[in-house]
Amino acid sequence: QVRLVETGGGLVHPGDSLTLSCSASMRAFSRYAMGWFRQPPGKGREYIAAISITGSTNVADSVKGRFTISRDNDKDVVYLHMTSLKSEDTAVYSCAASPNILTLQAGRLNFRGQGTQVTVSS
Repeated sequence: QVRLVETGGGLVHPGDSLTLSCSASMRAFSRYAMGWFRQPPGKGREYIAAISITGSTNVADSVKGRFTISRDNDKDVVYLHMTSLKSEDTAVYSCAASPNILTLQAGRLNFRGQGTQVTVSS
């Protein structure tokens, strides 16, 4: 049974930094592209970032320069490093697995976690 569990969310102030973790219980973690999505309150799901099996990364324009993604294939964990957080970053953040970055960006997800809440408020 595949599980993706996100941790690290919480309440932070504008300008703060936060790192989210996604721990995967799955076979062949290193063979999947991994990524992050978010869903703000009352809005649809938004692609945030992805990392390929070779470590290439892609970050959405909306968070470029503030968010980065990394992975640790020894620990089966993918991270989302967020800096200079803004109130509009408030959302449920979830991680996902897909064959490659393109399929992940297209929303063709093999697996997805339940998400962790990030609230940015003064």
